[in-house]
Amino acid sequence: MEKDVPYLVFEGQMARNERTAKRLIIALIIAIILIFASNLAWLYAWCQYDYTSETRSVEIDSGEGIANYIGNDGDITNGSD
Repeated sequence: MEKDVPYLVFEGQMARNERTAKRLIIALIIAIILIFASNLAWLYAWCQYDYTSETRSVEIDSGEGIANYIGNDGDITNGSD
């Protein structure tokens, strides 16, 4: 069953739909901005760590034969017999 809707009612509903669409677009823009801000904050916190390369001496117990120590940088330190 089709019913006729007065023009004023239709126009009022379209105005409400326009306001809803504007609110949704604004919410989407705010969400995108917050995602970028979150990523920037995460990257800033990540870059605060001090990554350095230190040379350390390592004592190797080689009672059973030749012992090797592979450090974090991939260098091999050979122990004594």
